[in-house]
Amino acid sequence: MKKAVITVLGNDKVGIIAKVCTFLSDANVNILDISQTIVGGYFDMIMVVDITDMTKNFDDVSDGLAVLGDELGLKIRIQHTEIFDAVHRI
Repeated sequence: MKKAVITVLGNDKVGIIAKVCTFLSDANVNILDISQTIVGGYFDMIMVVDITDMTKNFDDVSDGLAVLGDELGLKIRIQHTEIFDAVHRI
């Protein structure tokens, strides 16, 4: 199984989770785990996803999530789990 981590950060508004999940569903990306919090009006979400059967290439999904983030006023990033783990290792 190939996994990736998606992070979503920005001001809270209606429909964030729905729009991100719809985008991922259209690319055949399966959500394995999801955590989201809202603190002081700021939205924070981390998703672990299975990209094994993804129907788009990784760069297209990354670019599409960035565009979606721009439309929603958010920062949305996707990283392979290996890269995410290496960057966040202390």
